[in-house]
Amino acid sequence: MSDSVTDASMDGKVTADYDLTPTLLKFWDPHFALPLFEFIGFRKMYPAEDILESKHQILNSTYMVDYADSVYQELKNTESHAPGYEEKRAKVLKELEKLEDENTEFMNIIQDPTVIQQLKQDKLANIQFLEENYKFKPSMLSSLFKLSQFMYQTGRYGSSAEMLYHFRILSTDHEKNMNALWGKLACEILTNNWETAYDDLMRLKDMIDQRPNTHRQQLKLRSWLIHWSLFVFFNHAKGRDGIIDLFFQPAYINTIQATCPWILRYLCTAVITNKRRRSVLKELTKVVQHESHMYRDPITEFVEALYVNFDFEEAQRKQKECEEVLANDFFLVATKEEFIENARLMIFETYCRIHQCIDIAGLSEKLNMGQEDGEKWIVNLIRNAKMDAKIDAETVSRAFSFVVMI
Repeated sequence: MSDSVTDASMDGKVTADYDLTPTLLKFWDPHFALPLFEFIGFRKMYPAEDILESKHQILNSTYMVDYADSVYQELKNTESHAPGYEEKRAKVLKELEKLEDENTEFMNIIQDPTVIQQLKQDKLANIQFLEENYKFKPSMLSSLFKLSQFMYQTGRYGSSAEMLYHFRILSTDHEKNMNALWGKLACEILTNNWETAYDDLMRLKDMIDQRPNTHRQQLKLRSWLIHWSLFVFFNHAKGRDGIIDLFFQPAYINTIQATCPWILRYLCTAVITNKRRRSVLKELTKVVQHESHMYRDPITEFVEALYVNFDFEEAQRKQKECEEVLANDFFLVATKEEFIENARLMIFETYCRIHQCIDIAGLSEKLNMGQEDGEKWIVNLIRNAKMDAKIDAETVSRAFSFVVMI
């Protein structure tokens, strides 16, 4: 992200103080910033001009010439084209035509259903088959890879993904295969193809884990994978199970602690909103407590207040702050209502473990709910959960105070 957004004045806005976009961008492909800019622009977290300037800088580093020009016109409030627009556009179109011509023969081969049916798992056998029957040359793969990269830079992510898929079917170059898989994952993310993106993410994870690297290289690759995975895990139907399964693996939780403790925000949210995975709460709490000197925000502080300090007043305050953080986080905004509901439930459950007699009116306040709504919520929870509890109606006071006997 450009300095214009990174260093923008926050005018005292708490939401921008907790915005992780500038930090996350350091681990992403620049194209990933574009949907985030749309989101933070809608949320008005930064001055609109700063967001447009940042978007224009990123687009200028790509071949999306028309898109960059439209942002320039909006930024400058003009109908004139950006300086050099015509020349750059003509150059991009010329290079694209050249690369497509170079790959026409090969694309016709690998898109032929007859050829596809005869390809096997053995890459060397496939190459030999194509050489003998279709005049295939290894240089064709290099040319295809180059075209896929060019397509990506022009924003044609679907076409790029298809070419990278064909490249990986035939390539025996491990390094280029890994690069192609990173590229394909980026394409699937940018086209919102979450099922395929999930599969590619897991393949990439296996390649990283099996690759003989130095410790520093492994940390770097896993850090990138962790950050890219946020797009997949918070959009895939099974993503919140997937993020817990991956991030709690020793190699990945160690990477989070060593290089990117801010990822704990997303891990905490995944655990809090996933009732089936509460078994990992103890381990999560230990990590949050251990890393609290390195990173903290209202979401991690909620976990710490509730499960380390058993401070219900502080947990209540942090739950309220979490609402703003969630509403202004690109990945977590869709989890807001579910998070708040589950956070209330966790406060209630923890409070019940400590106290035998509970004043419902007082607990409603701790749950950030009005007395009447709180009473209904707690009574329904006790009834639906079939808890071993009862409401002592005889102790009802003029303030509508109830006692729950656990």
